[in-house]
Parts: sequence; C-alpha cells; structure tokens
Amino acid sequence: MKPKSNLRLMIVIGAIILAACAPAATAATTTTTDNTNATVNESTGTKLNLNTATSDELLTTIPGFGNRMVREFQEYRPYISIQQFRQEIGKYVDDAQIAEYEKYVYVPIAINDSDSATLQQIPGLDATEAETLLAGRPYAATDAFLTKLSEFVSADELEIAKSYLENNE
Repeated sequence: MKPKSNLRLMIVIGAIILAACAPAATAATTTTTDNTNATVNESTGTKLNLNTATSDELLTTIPGFGNRMVREFQEYRPYISIQQFRQEIGKYVDDAQIAEYEKYVYVPIAINDSDSATLQQIPGLDATEAETLLAGRPYAATDAFLTKLSEFVSADELEIAKSYLENNE
C-alpha cells in the first residue's frame, strides 16, 4: 500500500471507532425524574443510589461495567458508608477503578450516623466541613442538617445533597 492509502485507511478506522463510542458517552448524561435512582447527569452530579440501583441502571450508567461487577456491587448491600463500598469492591478492582465508579454511584447519607468520608460525597464539601457537620450532631430533622450544610456548599450542591440523603424523619 502507498503511504496515502495507509493514511486514508487510518482516518476511516478512527472515524468508525469514534462513531461507535458516541452512543455510550451520551448514555451517561441522561436523567430520570427519580433522584433516588437517577442516571448520572454530569451537569447536576446526580448519581445512582448503591442500595437501590437495579442491574440495568448500573450496566447502562457505568462505562465498561459488566455483569460480574453488578453481582459484586449488589452482594454487599446495604452499604452504610462509602468506606465499606471501597473496602468490599477493592477486593476486585484497584483504587483508581473504585474512584471511577464513585463518579456514578453514592452511598445514602444518614445525617446522624454517616462518617466523614460518606458526607464528603456531597459536592463541594471538604473534610474539615464534614467534621464540623459531625460535631453538630444529633440533628433533630433533615432541615436542621440542610441548614448547617448550606453554610458550606452552594445552592446547586445543596440540591444534589438532598438527593443523597436517606429518609431521616
């Protein structure tokens, strides 16, 4: 083959690969109306609840996710902390892969029981702020927790946080 033919062939193959990847990329940005089990919406940060997500939701939301990992995710339910999730799934994949999974899933937050790392799933909340929230316990109601949380995160992040909370009242 001539060099020009090789270049054309490479361009055609590259275009085919890009076209094949496009549907998978758009699937991760759709939303549903149920915040408890919403598909990840990258602009709002909505993720799947690890304790209630279905097999189909996990498979269609997490890129490269397979049936074996669905079984592993579901085997350890209910998750009570993000640390538990990291420990259990860490038996099968490395820390980098766990961090990638955490872009798509969350462990529900119990306002009076969750640890600092679990609270830090809330976008915009750092370790120091999570510790301040822990020091303010117990919260009489979800609204009291959200009022304190609003001191640390933006209005948009607060809305995302609401979808991560367990029914605490």
